[in-house]
Amino acid sequence: MSPVESLGPCNLRGRFIALEPLEARHHDGLVAAAEDASLFAYMPFDVSRGFASRLDAFTDEHGSGRMHVYVVRRLADDAIVGSTAYLNIAPNDAKVEIGSTWYRRDVQAGFVNPEAKYLLLANAFARGWNRVEFKTDSKNARSRAALKKLGATEEGILRAHMWMPQGYFRDSVYFSILAGEWPRVKAGLEARLAAFA
Repeated sequence: MSPVESLGPCNLRGRFIALEPLEARHHDGLVAAAEDASLFAYMPFDVSRGFASRLDAFTDEHGSGRMHVYVVRRLADDAIVGSTAYLNIAPNDAKVEIGSTWYRRDVQAGFVNPEAKYLLLANAFARGWNRVEFKTDSKNARSRAALKKLGATEEGILRAHMWMPQGYFRDSVYFSILAGEWPRVKAGLEARLAAFA
């Protein structure tokens, strides 16, 4: 028997954004939000034929329960501004990854990412999960800086970890937050989000 409760998928609502489990009704909004192909420069999937081609795979993974894919909706204007997910879900080990995260350029470096991470982390730790992990391309300085600012611990680099459709073997940097660290990380995120109120 798993030591943790199911992560969902469930609707998660904050002060600025809502995370909605992926449904067919979101597809057009996601495709529109993903028009800038440069958003996916460090993602391990091919969007050369447009994001719609990748959306089918996300929908399949979400439908199977292997991933819980969330649409990120800005509450002020109801706009879809990106997507994030739980993946590599391992209930027997009480660990999960947060990843496949991307946002429109105009909402980066604002409240969207910290609140999305806050909602996903709070949901996981409230349900008894012990470890939330993140991984990013070692070349992605912006993502690495954001994970450090979040309060995640950098654990190390898996060299030549995966082949990228962009044509190289990616070194992946791993980060994590453990349940015992959540109060500190939670306080930091709440302070950051308070600045946007």
